[in-house]
Amino acid sequence: MEHTAMKANAITTCYVGPEISPEQFIPEHFFLYLAKGKIEGYDGHRKYVMKAGDYVLACKNQLARYNKHTDKGAFEKVVVVFDQAFLKGYMERYKIVPPAPSPKAPFIPLQKNELVPHFIQSLTPYYNNENNRIGDPFLNVKREELLMILLQHNSELAGILFDFREPEKLDLEAYMNRNYKFNVHLERFAYLTGRSLSVFKRDFAAIFSDTPNRWLTQRRLQEAYFLLDKKGAKPSEIYLDLGFENLSHFSFAFKKKYGIAPTELSDRKKQALPLKKA
Repeated sequence: MEHTAMKANAITTCYVGPEISPEQFIPEHFFLYLAKGKIEGYDGHRKYVMKAGDYVLACKNQLARYNKHTDKGAFEKVVVVFDQAFLKGYMERYKIVPPAPSPKAPFIPLQKNELVPHFIQSLTPYYNNENNRIGDPFLNVKREELLMILLQHNSELAGILFDFREPEKLDLEAYMNRNYKFNVHLERFAYLTGRSLSVFKRDFAAIFSDTPNRWLTQRRLQEAYFLLDKKGAKPSEIYLDLGFENLSHFSFAFKKKYGIAPTELSDRKKQALPLKKA
């Protein structure tokens, strides 16, 4: 992930391992250490807040998003990716017996110990200054070192990291109603609910009597109308959190459905609000 200790008043990321896509889906486990700034995360159930010095394990096959906030213009984080190929190699090398799988959450706060900050500092000599990455031959050595530290102090992580099963078939209706705000491809929704894309579309039509794309758009617009009309939200504050890629697309879809631009509805609500007493 990102590490900005080397660049003052900047937003930087240092990855140790393969880079993780900015998509609102976690394809591989990764360790996240926040050196400066603040992170606000959301997983469809609850919100998380990370401050400087905090670190978590982000678990694969989960939907999640986060917003980063700078501290005096600086935001520093380090991401160490534990991809499946690396974890399988580690398990074979150290003859680890596969533990019983543990329940997963998108973000797992880790027990603090003094070895982790020391590990973060130990990465500095290995950075490639051009892209803030650690390359071979030290890449796997440093990842193994961190994994040993984490497992020593958080033994329950073994049941998460060394669980290589595919997602099981889930209750599609409950899952979609909980996660419709995440902007991911239909293939992701299908995979995470334990279905092929064709079976996902078939099951979806049987449950919702609609196509996934159309249902997602309409469900997001319904929530947008509620937030604008009842909560006094601004269009610019909500469109990303509702799964729209840009404000213009959101505004176009909203006006097409409701016959009014979201900014107009928002302005009407502001004008209708009673004045507060002094």
